[in-house]
Amino acid sequence: MTMSWIRCSRLAALAVLIVSLAAAPTAVALSSSAEGVPSESQVGTEVSATFVVADPFTEAPDEWTLRGETELGNVSWTVTVIDQGDQISQETYGNQSFNHSLTNSEGGDEVRVELVGTVPAIENYTYDPRETYRLASLSRVQGSNVQEIDAWTPHHYTEKSKEAREAIDAASAAIDEAGGNQEAEEQLQRAIRAYESANSEADFENAIDLANDAEQKAEQAQQSRQTMQLALYAVGGLVVLLLIGGGIYYWRSQQDTYDKLG
Repeated sequence: MTMSWIRCSRLAALAVLIVSLAAAPTAVALSSSAEGVPSESQVGTEVSATFVVADPFTEAPDEWTLRGETELGNVSWTVTVIDQGDQISQETYGNQSFNHSLTNSEGGDEVRVELVGTVPAIENYTYDPRETYRLASLSRVQGSNVQEIDAWTPHHYTEKSKEAREAIDAASAAIDEAGGNQEAEEQLQRAIRAYESANSEADFENAIDLANDAEQKAEQAQQSRQTMQLALYAVGGLVVLLLIGGGIYYWRSQQDTYDKLG
């Protein structure tokens, strides 16, 4: 009797849990789009971008908080709620993050977020993967539940780091075109290490010099390989000519022998 009661209690608890889960609101992924997001940007320059969250209340809670975060400096956010093309409200924020409350009763079928700020410095240089920074991330917040809507992370660079990266890229392409060369590849790795440990313009200059040297070694290796191939072709052609000449000489000698016998 006791065991049956315990079994029934467990089944009842399981049924309540299933009903509760079925009744709980399901988080729906919000759609977003962006305009003006750069693929890369130079440290210290000003960038601007616009992000749009469409249908913020479709199959979603009637009240929630839009959170925005960025690593830009000198930040300005402008959050505009729009309904059927008409502006309902607009707020401006000046910190690297903001929290903006949204309520369905106030209306709104689109939330437009405009961001302006300065590209941050690079803390650690990495050749692969490229250095990136968080231009912006947007999240939906409900109590302790934070659901990221989208994030944008472009590459950032300095004038010298870009020059060094381009030199390394050129060296890598030259090595590939040459079919590989150990000395060039070793020099390329030195260039990458110099790039990733750079703390000054002089360090980047060193990386550039090493990359240029790697490129030259690769080009020289390719030229040597091409010269060797041409030499082999020339030798092959000479052998063919000798064989042809020998064949003609042999044929003529046979003809002379035949004529004498005749």
